[in-house]
Amino acid sequence: MDEQILEVEVQNQEDTNSVKIANEVVATIAGIAAADIDGVASMSGNMVSGFSQMLGKKTMTKGVKVEITDNDVVIDISIVVEYGKKIPVVAAAIQQAVAQAVGDMTGLNVTAVNVHITGVQFVEETPAEKPAAETVEE
Repeated sequence: MDEQILEVEVQNQEDTNSVKIANEVVATIAGIAAADIDGVASMSGNMVSGFSQMLGKKTMTKGVKVEITDNDVVIDISIVVEYGKKIPVVAAAIQQAVAQAVGDMTGLNVTAVNVHITGVQFVEETPAEKPAAETVEE
């Protein structure tokens, strides 16, 4: 991921200060917002994020790509959907939640949230959900 830093001007009555927001900050906000949506089984990342996860590092930017130009941001999110969930409904919820969270927290204009579905996760039954084996009395 390119290490881009956006410089935002903050107007005070006394003087002008600047605030710098790194791409990774925007990606983290987007990743947390997307992961909280019902139907998202996991975020889907590239080989580097998979390798860092094997080393025990948890990254909230897994599967999130951010491009910032001027005050506009385009976000690409790759996810794995839970089996049985309606993909258009999950994708629309992600788009709305991510745009809202990034816009509220950074003040950036979110021009697009592109959702990429990279897989479907099947839910396995837990032992408590499996029907008990019938015992045969002799």
